[in-house]
Amino acid sequence: MKISTLSFCLVFLFAQEIFLFQENSAAAQGTIGGTIDYANPLPYTIAGITVMGAQFNDVQAIKLFAGLKEGDEVTIPGDRIAKAIRTLWNQDLFANVEIYAAEFRGTDVFLVIRVEELARLGSWPIRGVRRSEESSLREKLDIRTGKIVNENLKRTSSTIIKKHFVEKGFYNTTVRTEEKPDKNMENAVELTFIVDKGDKVKVEEIAFAGNEQLTDKRLKRTMKNTKEMRWYRIFKASRYIEKEFEEDKDKLLARYNKEGFRNAKLIADTLSHVAANRVKLDIALSEGHKFYFRHINFTGNVKYRTGQLDSILSIQRGDVYNLELLENRLYFNPNGRDITSLYQDDGYLRFQVYPFETLVGEDSIDVELRMSEGKQFRIGRITISGNTKTNDHVIYREVRTRPGDLFNRSEIMRTQRELAALGYFNPEAFNVIPVEHPETGTVDLEYVVEEKPSDQIELSGGWGGGRVVGSLGLTFNNFSLRNIFKKGAWSPLPSGDGQRLSLRAVTNGLYYQSYQLSFTEPWLGGKKPNSFTVSAYRSVQSNGRKKFIDGELNPDRQSLIITGSSVSFGKRLQKPDDYFLVFGGLSYQHFDLNRFGSFFSFTDGVSNNLAFNGTLERNSTSDPIYPTSGSKVTFTTKFTLPYRALGEALGNTYDYENFTDQEKYRWVEYHKWKFTANWYTKLNKHKTHNFVLNTNVGFGFLGSYQPEIGLAPFERFYLGGVFLSGFLLDGREIVNLRGYDDLALTFPSDRVGSPAIAKYGIELRYPLSTNPNASIYALTFLEAGKTWPRVREFNPFNVYRSAGAGLRIFLPMFGMLGFDYGWRLDDVQSLPNMARGQFHFSIGMNMGEL
Repeated sequence: MKISTLSFCLVFLFAQEIFLFQENSAAAQGTIGGTIDYANPLPYTIAGITVMGAQFNDVQAIKLFAGLKEGDEVTIPGDRIAKAIRTLWNQDLFANVEIYAAEFRGTDVFLVIRVEELARLGSWPIRGVRRSEESSLREKLDIRTGKIVNENLKRTSSTIIKKHFVEKGFYNTTVRTEEKPDKNMENAVELTFIVDKGDKVKVEEIAFAGNEQLTDKRLKRTMKNTKEMRWYRIFKASRYIEKEFEEDKDKLLARYNKEGFRNAKLIADTLSHVAANRVKLDIALSEGHKFYFRHINFTGNVKYRTGQLDSILSIQRGDVYNLELLENRLYFNPNGRDITSLYQDDGYLRFQVYPFETLVGEDSIDVELRMSEGKQFRIGRITISGNTKTNDHVIYREVRTRPGDLFNRSEIMRTQRELAALGYFNPEAFNVIPVEHPETGTVDLEYVVEEKPSDQIELSGGWGGGRVVGSLGLTFNNFSLRNIFKKGAWSPLPSGDGQRLSLRAVTNGLYYQSYQLSFTEPWLGGKKPNSFTVSAYRSVQSNGRKKFIDGELNPDRQSLIITGSSVSFGKRLQKPDDYFLVFGGLSYQHFDLNRFGSFFSFTDGVSNNLAFNGTLERNSTSDPIYPTSGSKVTFTTKFTLPYRALGEALGNTYDYENFTDQEKYRWVEYHKWKFTANWYTKLNKHKTHNFVLNTNVGFGFLGSYQPEIGLAPFERFYLGGVFLSGFLLDGREIVNLRGYDDLALTFPSDRVGSPAIAKYGIELRYPLSTNPNASIYALTFLEAGKTWPRVREFNPFNVYRSAGAGLRIFLPMFGMLGFDYGWRLDDVQSLPNMARGQFHFSIGMNMGEL
C-alpha cells in the first residue's frame, strides 16, 4: 500500500465554484460576490462538521483529535485549520487528511474533514526462523492484530528482530518486509517479516599484548563468555556478542585487581574481520605494579573491638591487595561470616562500612575502614504476600524472625531457604521487603512468595517379574486434612496446610496389584517442626489364576500377599545446629505365601517383619529440585529384635540344624546400616544458571544376629542399570548404576540380592530452564559401585565404573523424569555379551539412589 505525501489543504466552496488554499500558497483566490483578502483574515463560527472517509475509526474521535467543534470561532485564513490537520496526521491512522469549507452562511462556516485510512494489520508471519525462534520473537514484538500498519511499525519491528539475533551472535542478520492484502479481514494487510540470519560470527582468535604477569591462557579462562573457536568446546559456543565481550573486559580487570594489580588498565581493544563470519580480537593491557596490604585500620566501631573485627576480616599485612576479597569480608562472604552480617545479625540494620585508601606507596596500600554502626532495630510486624493457596500459618511457622527480636539478616536468609525447601514456591521469586520506622527503632518485614504447582501425578510403566507393570501415583504435597469435610474446600482436594497425602496403585492385571497410602503431618501439634507419618499398603502377586472358581478356592492359584504399615516421628534438632533432623519409627510387614517360590527360599507359609528404624540427617541444601549449594548427609539404621537370642536368654532352645526356612523366617531377624552423603558446589557466579558439581557417596550393610540362621532374605541390595519394577516386596533396595544391564551387578545373583553395597558418583549439572513449571538441567557423570555376597568381602576400591551424560526434567504434575546414556568402563565376567553403552529412563527424585 502506498501512503501519500502529507498535503495540508483548505478548500472553500462558494456556490458553483471551489477555491483551494494550500499552506505556503502565495496566490489570492476569489469568491463569488467578493474577494478574500489574505492580508485581513476574517473570523467565522463553525456551524457544522462532517467527517468523510472514516470506515474503521470513530467519527467523534476524529473530531476530538482535530480539536474542532461546533460553535468554535476560527479565523480564515488562519493556523487553527492547519494545526487540526497536523494533529490528525500525527495519530498515524491516516494516509491523507484534508479539511474543506463546504459552505459559508454569513459569518458561519460548515466544514468537512476527509480522511484516507491506513490499512490495519491482519496476520504477521515471520519467515526464515525456527518455530521456537518465532515464538520468542512474537513475545518481544509489540504487534497485535488490528494495529495500524505504517513505516514506524515496520521499522521498529525489524530492528527488534535484528537485535534479537545480533545478541545471539548473528551479526549479519537482515530483515525485510512484504505486504499483501489479508483475505480474512477487510482493510487489512498480511505483513510478512523475512529474516536472513546469516552465519554466526565466531571468534577465531583472541590476542593479548602488554601482559607479562598473567599468561594468555589464564586471561582467556577469565573471559567466561567470549571464547575462541575450538573443536572440543561444548558448553560455551565461541560466538562474538558485543555485550558479553564488554562484560568479559571487566572480568579481565577484576582478575588483575584480584591478583594485586590495582592500576591495571585496558588500553585498547580492536575487532577485525578475518572472514565474513569470523573475527579476531586484539586486547592491549597495561598491568602496572603489584600491590600488597600494609595497615588496615577501623574507625567508628563502638559495638565490637578492633580485634574481633580483625579476626573476621582475616587479612594480614603483606597479603596481596585484593579489593574483591576485602569487599567479600566486609559485605558478603559466601564461605563464612563477614563484618556486615556480624552487625546486621545483631540488629544494626543501617550499618555501613566504607573502605578508603589512605596511603598508596610504591607497592603497598594502607586502608581505613570507616564504619557507621547506627542503632539497633527490632522487628515489628511480619506479613506474608503472594500466597494464593498455602495458608499463612504454614509460612509463618517456617519464618525464623519474630516480632520483638533484633533484626537478623542471617535468619532472614535462612527463612528463604526453609520456604524454598517446602517446594510450594518459586525460589527465584522470593523477596523480602523491609520497612523501617526510625522513630520507634523497628523494621517491618514483608515476605513475598509466588506459588508454584507442587502436586504430582505419576503415570509410568516398567518391567518386572517378566511382565509389564503399570503404575499410577497421586501425591498432594500441600494437603489439608482439617478441611476435608469443609464445603467448598475441594478443588480438587482440600489444600493449604502443608500436609502430604500420597496414593499409589501398581498393577499388571491378575498377576500383580499393589496399593499404598501415606500421610505426613510436618508440624504435629502445630507449634514445633515435629513430623508424623503413617502409611499402609497391600500387594498381591500371583500366577494369574483367579482366587475363586464357582465360589470355591482355586487349587491352581499360587500367590504372595504382603500387608504392611508403618508409623514414624521426626524432629528438628538445635544442636550441633538446626540443620539436623532425627527420625524414628516402627514398620510391620506380613508375608503370606501360597506355593509361591519366585522370590523366597520357602514357598508356603507366613513371615513377619517387625522393624525399628532410625535416621540422623543433616540437610543444608539450597533447593529441593536443583540445589546449588549445601549438603545432605544421612545415617540410617533399621533392625528387628533378636528373637532367638532373647528366647535363649529366657531358657528356650532351638534346633537350628533342623530348622526349615519357614521356621527361620517366621519372624525375620536382621540389622541394616546405611550411610549416604551428597555435596553440592556452585562452580560459577550467576543469578540463575550455575554449573553445579554434585559429589555423592553411599554404603549399605545387612547383618544377622545368629550365624546359625544366617542372613535374612529381606532388605537386601540390588545394583545395576535403571530398574523400573514398581514392585513392593521384601524391603529390597534397587540402586542404579548407569551403563550396565538392569541388576547385573548384584552378587551373588539378582534373585538373592546382596548384603553389602558401595556407590560413588560425581555429576556436573547445568540448568537449561529454571522455570518452576518445567525445570530442566543437563548433566555429565562418572559413577562407580559394587555389591558383595558377604560383608567380610567388602572392598570399597574394587568397583565397577561408568560415565555418560543425561537430562533431567522436573514437571510439578509428574515429578522428575530422567534420560541418560551410560558407557560402562569395566567388563563383567559373568556377562561377556553386555552392551558397552546403554540408554536409561528413570522416574522419581531419588530413583535408584542408595
